[in-house]
Amino acid sequence: MTRLSLPQAKLLLPHIRGLSSTTLALLAFVLAAGLMFSVSYGAARVIESRTLKAVTARLDEARIDWITVTADGLQVRLAGTAPDEADRFRAVNMVGSLIDASRIRDRLDVAPTKAIEAPKFSVQMLRTEDGIQLIGLMPETPGGGGLDEAQLAEEAAKLAPGTELPDMLETAGYPAPETWNAALAFGLEALRRLERSKISVAADVVEVTAISSSEAEKRQLEVDLRAAAPEGVRLVLDISAPRPVITPFTLRFVVDAEGARFDSCSADTERARAQILRAATAAGVASGHVCQVGLGVPTPRWAEAVSLAIRAVTELGSGSITFSDADVTLLAGSDVPQATFDKVVGDLETGLPDVFSLTSTLEKAETASQGPAEFTASLSGAGKVELRGRLTDEMQRSVVDAFARSAFAGAEVLTATRVDAALPDGWTLRVLAGLKALSEVTEGRLLVRADLVEVTGVTGSTAARGRITQILSQELGQGKTFKVNVRYDEALDPLAAVPTPKECAAKVNAVIARTKITFTPASAEIASSARPVLDELASILATCPGMQMEIGGYTDSQGSESGNLALSQARAEAVLLGLQGRRVDVSGMTATGYGEAQPIADNGTEAGREANRRIEFVLKGAPDAASAAQSPVAGPDFSGDTSPSVAPTEKTLSPKPRPAGLTAKDTP
Repeated sequence: MTRLSLPQAKLLLPHIRGLSSTTLALLAFVLAAGLMFSVSYGAARVIESRTLKAVTARLDEARIDWITVTADGLQVRLAGTAPDEADRFRAVNMVGSLIDASRIRDRLDVAPTKAIEAPKFSVQMLRTEDGIQLIGLMPETPGGGGLDEAQLAEEAAKLAPGTELPDMLETAGYPAPETWNAALAFGLEALRRLERSKISVAADVVEVTAISSSEAEKRQLEVDLRAAAPEGVRLVLDISAPRPVITPFTLRFVVDAEGARFDSCSADTERARAQILRAATAAGVASGHVCQVGLGVPTPRWAEAVSLAIRAVTELGSGSITFSDADVTLLAGSDVPQATFDKVVGDLETGLPDVFSLTSTLEKAETASQGPAEFTASLSGAGKVELRGRLTDEMQRSVVDAFARSAFAGAEVLTATRVDAALPDGWTLRVLAGLKALSEVTEGRLLVRADLVEVTGVTGSTAARGRITQILSQELGQGKTFKVNVRYDEALDPLAAVPTPKECAAKVNAVIARTKITFTPASAEIASSARPVLDELASILATCPGMQMEIGGYTDSQGSESGNLALSQARAEAVLLGLQGRRVDVSGMTATGYGEAQPIADNGTEAGREANRRIEFVLKGAPDAASAAQSPVAGPDFSGDTSPSVAPTEKTLSPKPRPAGLTAKDTP
């Protein structure tokens, strides 16, 4: 401020005295107003600052960071987007606790409310001998012709008439997913086919857990269900087959000019089967034979007894031994010396557990015969049966004819036999037993003589040879010799043509090992040269519906890791879509990209990088070794079997009573 000197003040004083009183009053008012404005403006700034600090500190303390606070004089403006209405109301009330509510200017927005997601619909269907239970959540109105709650309960009740259906289903008023109706209909169809099962149905997957009555039924059900599974719905199967009851519990081991082999083999446990097979391998039996694991063993020491018997027949060099429950029949060949026979029989009788009963016979050399009485039956592949030879009387002829028409249902039966009253006792029973055994083959011949029953033929069942041995062993009397010369032909096996998942996977991998699936560089477009490969893969996979496989995509190490991962995923999906476009059922397949992980060659060379750029097909859910060990396998060809066997002396449907003096070591 410029200060006036005394002379200057003296010069100005006359001018001030010259102003009127009105002018002086107005000038004083202006000066006072300016002073008041300056004071009020400064006070407002102080109030704004303090209010802003107080509100901001309170919001920070409450961890509310979505509000922007500004102050304009006494007014406080709140701006921002609240997560929901409750948070907005809470924040405004919090600020209102610090300042008067009239000073608050609420400019807050509320985030849009998220749509409530539809629940995951799923239904559990349980079927047992006691009835059916339904549990789960399903759409209230499925639409598109789908089953609603009442219709599903009605259809399920038809499968268990006379029982009360515990309906624990709930509904929700949301639209059904796209594949829900197809998945539920398929699950209900699976429930109809499987009497002991649990079916879990969701929109994208149907899980089936069931028990079948046999291994053959298990495989057939798996094939049928995979073929019927709807597109877009993944099918997970877990069907088990219980061990069969083997009656009688039979095993027949033969050693002759053709070598050592089993005609029939039974075991009670996997461990017992392994022990028997080790003894058979030591005796010279080739691998690939069938030894069925089942229930009905006469003693826990079965494997011990069988192993001892196999070594006995091997020591004889020629002969056969037949176990039928606890009855054991040993037949030594006619070329076995008497001394060897006596030694082996003595050792066997001493070593067998007490529960077994042994009958041993040394076969006599054949002598010239003047036309022994015979009965023959032939079964042709066209379904024609011819019965020829001798029967005791007209009544027995009628019995045999009726039995043949029943055993070979649907076949043309020609009975051209003659009556011979001089036939030995039990002749008709031997004929009936032979016809029953012949009915197990597809094409074959039966020969019945007083000293022999022989069945030859071809079958499409790997279990037929063992079944024939069981029939003849059970039906024939003491010391009666029989021969089984039945060959397995895979072309006649209805299940052999259906490839297993492992076989399908092996064929697929053989194709891509021979010719890679290639792509245009740095893209997921399948190269035109690789299309024939996809065509070949499609033709293979068409015979394997519902295959549970993973299509894995891999790249080399060039480029970024994330880029390679995305490229490999896109290429795997391109292969999946390519197969789907060729009408392959891909409901059980998934596409996964692994990028540059799991290299199979050196990425430092061009050849190595080319090898690492690949597509792999990997089978999912492969059975473990234990379950695989129970799967039936094709046995060896025994078409040249001409060796005789001897049936037990008595019909034995259950083991004989255990001797009172049985020691603790005889029990497991």
